[in-house]
Amino acid sequence: MRLFVALHISQEIRDAITDLVGEIRPLDESWKWTRTENLHVTLKFLGEISPEKLQVVKETLGGVPAEFPFLLRFVSLGFFPNGRRPRVLWVGVDAPPGLTKIVHAIEESLANIGIPREERECSPHLTLARSKEGRILPSLSEAIAKREKSGFGEMTATSFQLIESKLKSTGAEYTTLESFPDRSKS
Repeated sequence: MRLFVALHISQEIRDAITDLVGEIRPLDESWKWTRTENLHVTLKFLGEISPEKLQVVKETLGGVPAEFPFLLRFVSLGFFPNGRRPRVLWVGVDAPPGLTKIVHAIEESLANIGIPREERECSPHLTLARSKEGRILPSLSEAIAKREKSGFGEMTATSFQLIESKLKSTGAEYTTLESFPDRSKS
């Protein structure tokens, strides 16, 4: 099973980004665009996890101290690694220190059960599109530059999710396996 831990985003944020993508996607079809229903804020990519280890992962995540709720603001557009060699087009997430604490707690907890830590520092974002070539047409670059300080709204995060990703020819298909903290068990 290919798994990751993420924050779901609100429908309002999703709608604002859908509008943006509708405007800029036609400017450069060489990019592989994320389906807006798949947008999320990745906290930790676990990779392939055996079905036998799934329960241990769930129990471990259930023990992660998470101080919810907190406010997330979806602001700015940019590229990883940079605008000269763009590989990923993203929407930035302005988040409080509580999000960083949760990410570190997830990393630490999962490392204790043998899942390697992420080497890179957490940079909360939504991935809008990817480029294999690391090139961008001037029309898309100019459109992003005009909108780089755009705001897409804010939302209150109340939980994080364990999500399974199935790669298909039509794109990734995501299934939420569990939410933490799971209020339904309270």
